[in-house]
Amino acid sequence: MSASSPPGWQATSKTGALAAGGARAVQAGHLILEQGGNAADAAAATIFALNVTDHGDCSIGGEVPLLIFDAKTQQVKSLSGQGRAPLSKEAIAWYMEHGIPPRDIKMAPVPSVVDLCITTLIRYGTMGFTQIIAPTLALLDEGAEEWHPRLAATLRRLVEEEGLTRGSREEKLQAACDRFYGRHPSRNDVAEDLESFYIERGGFLRRADLAAHRTTIEDPVTVDYRGYTVCKCDTWTQGPYLCQALRLLEGFDLKRMGHNSADYVHVLIEAIKLAMADRDEYYGDPAFVDVPMKELLSEAYTRLRRPLIDMQRASQEARPGDPLALKAIKGPGVFRPGPGGTTTCVVADRWGNVVAATPSANVHLEKPMGGKAGVSFGNRLRSLNTTPGHPNCIAPGKRPRITLTPTLVLREGKPVLAISVAGGDLQDQATLNLLLNHIEFGLPPAEAVRTPRFATYHHQDSFDPNPQREQTFLKAGSLAISERVPVAVREDLAGRGHQVEARASHIATPVMLYIAPDGAFHAAGDPEAGRHAAGLEG
Repeated sequence: MSASSPPGWQATSKTGALAAGGARAVQAGHLILEQGGNAADAAAATIFALNVTDHGDCSIGGEVPLLIFDAKTQQVKSLSGQGRAPLSKEAIAWYMEHGIPPRDIKMAPVPSVVDLCITTLIRYGTMGFTQIIAPTLALLDEGAEEWHPRLAATLRRLVEEEGLTRGSREEKLQAACDRFYGRHPSRNDVAEDLESFYIERGGFLRRADLAAHRTTIEDPVTVDYRGYTVCKCDTWTQGPYLCQALRLLEGFDLKRMGHNSADYVHVLIEAIKLAMADRDEYYGDPAFVDVPMKELLSEAYTRLRRPLIDMQRASQEARPGDPLALKAIKGPGVFRPGPGGTTTCVVADRWGNVVAATPSANVHLEKPMGGKAGVSFGNRLRSLNTTPGHPNCIAPGKRPRITLTPTLVLREGKPVLAISVAGGDLQDQATLNLLLNHIEFGLPPAEAVRTPRFATYHHQDSFDPNPQREQTFLKAGSLAISERVPVAVREDLAGRGHQVEARASHIATPVMLYIAPDGAFHAAGDPEAGRHAAGLEG
């Protein structure tokens, strides 16, 4: 791809590749790779640019969970780019009494994107803030939105701070970050602007919340599946339920069933239903609650749960299990009758570093946008709830259990796949489609992202904070499936009790990157969903 040509939806390269949302954001990451940056540098540049090209789906005031394979340590780490609830106990008491509102700034967590990107640069990158933010500033300077010059001015304050600071690259980056979050010993103008905006709009966030925010670096949750190691962020995301679904599916010969056959679609959907029931019952910020993840992934618990999949009948019940007491069903099955804005980013470089990230915000589209700092806000506190005793109940400084869920996959300790999907509760369902497209049927990214997908709404709504959790259940027995799947297959599934809804449009919005045995990178994004990819020449 030349500097002037727009990226397409697929790319192959021996030296570096990426796939993401907006074309100009992909160009930003590609430029950083061309300039000698690594995957961490390119990911940070792409994520910042996505906050302009894909604004509405993500925002500087939003969140970005990120997984990275570090070539130096040969390890995968999870970076928690997720803002937290206000620290104020009075604010939490207000939420518990009044609920988490759907349309004002009280639904916004602490902005996490700046700290996530700069932490990634400090720990894994090679470049400074000034260099990786240049493509985003160019986009903002060209832009016509009224918030563009205000956000550009905010980012240039961070550039200024990097230039004023003496010391190492890492110290300069940290100083820029500290200016945004009000941790600088003298210059905290950005944090002051943000606090004024929160107060003006009636929000609870304050400078103390900004100053306390840190991007934690954690071990991923992993599961082995047919010789592959699948890595997910912890239970502050929904990601581990993909691991649970894979454990259930190990007991079935998926390849023999045939790709997108009625049996294949049925067993995947039934495994998803069981795994999501456990998600809804147990998952929450592991810094606040003891999630029994080891037990949920154990062989003993999986053996108990797997027979709940009836190959002839679609379940109409939500059936969480009890991994501690080793019971297949925690209580009687409950019949519960009856996605937000996100974007995508995957990057790999010539040195063996690989990143998968899922930027988001569900931006509240109000005007004027973002106050003096130009930092708009999202709704992610609505992924908490106000159910006393629930693992995902709001608390001071707590992370919501979000749907954002990037994926890295290793084989024999080396990265082979990076996947990122937009689509709320559909994200890991689409990831499961893509993952098995490749592992079971050998499809490369360009085919995997275009193959017909399917999903279910047989789960609680992750964006409904209603304390009566059973009232958030969306649609029992539902099956959304591409109309490109043959009619005979759809009729067979309906005969098993699935509430089949054929979809003409894409189901969720994926990008995927594969590292072939010869070292070539193959990146692709679903063109129907407006995804883009680019690779370095040579």
